[in-house]
Amino acid sequence: MLREVKVEDAIGMILPHDLTQILPGEFKGRLFRKGHQVTEADIPALLSIGKEHIYAMELQPGYIHEDEAAQRMAKAIAGEGCLRLTEPHEGKVNVKSEIHGLVKIDKAFVDEVNALDEVVMSTIRTNTVVEAGASLVGTRVIPLIVDEAKVAEVERLAAARREEGFTLLEVKPFRKLRVGVITTGSEVFKGRIQDRFGPIVKEKVARLGSEVVDQRFVPDDSEAIVGEIHALLALGVDLVLVTGGMSVDPDDRTPGAIKQAGARVVSYGTPMLPGSMLMIAYLGDVPIMGLPGCVMHDPYTSFDVLLPRICAGDVIVRSDITEMGYGGFYQC
Repeated sequence: MLREVKVEDAIGMILPHDLTQILPGEFKGRLFRKGHQVTEADIPALLSIGKEHIYAMELQPGYIHEDEAAQRMAKAIAGEGCLRLTEPHEGKVNVKSEIHGLVKIDKAFVDEVNALDEVVMSTIRTNTVVEAGASLVGTRVIPLIVDEAKVAEVERLAAARREEGFTLLEVKPFRKLRVGVITTGSEVFKGRIQDRFGPIVKEKVARLGSEVVDQRFVPDDSEAIVGEIHALLALGVDLVLVTGGMSVDPDDRTPGAIKQAGARVVSYGTPMLPGSMLMIAYLGDVPIMGLPGCVMHDPYTSFDVLLPRICAGDVIVRSDITEMGYGGFYQC
């Protein structure tokens, strides 16, 4: 409903068009945008541009402004934790991370919300590494004024998912892991070539707040690899990375040695390229990863997918590996 009112009586109403301010020789531009909800603090500014009366839209019972709708939807998914909401801007509200960590998003909930008419909830992908200040979710509605019942349905869906035990949105902080590295290969062990794996692995580990506390070099010998795995575990490391020797060549002993050490293998191989020859296993609660050669020369591999999850405290299961195939083709 559009009607002319005194500016003092327009508090809570909606501007149906932009209002321009002109300061001769200084400024000409938008003072208030279309869709702005008038507040008491806006009255002096409106009077300063000669607006003693304005045309405004009055909210009908059961309808809310786009800013309120976006705020309520953002609060519905954010819950509590290391998250903050931005102020509404052009009808949108973003949810941002306050920490460096691994984002977890309930895709099923997001899909339910976006199946509703006239509401939008847009997110980044779950298990993405984010920095402090990164935007995770954006919310808005399509019309300027929306039926409040639609936003209430988003809130109802959020409450129902939480009652079922689901976390809709969180950022898991990275733990500071003590990492042990075993570099295999007689050519490196005997000094014929320089180790290229170690520096790359150390950098990736450090980027997530963890530290390589020991690196051992062994020839292509299963017993030697098994011995170093147990030696690192005795030092109390939280993660063991075994580099090299992961192909199907007869002299590549790493997968067999990890099994021989007593580890429970989750998967030898991943449906991701590059990184299909990676192995993930557990010896007790300690994850052991066999890293293929592509980690040395490809910027993003299956190792870069799984390492952040391990550093955030996830326990990798077979279904996690299976899901890596969809969207996991990074080679040209």
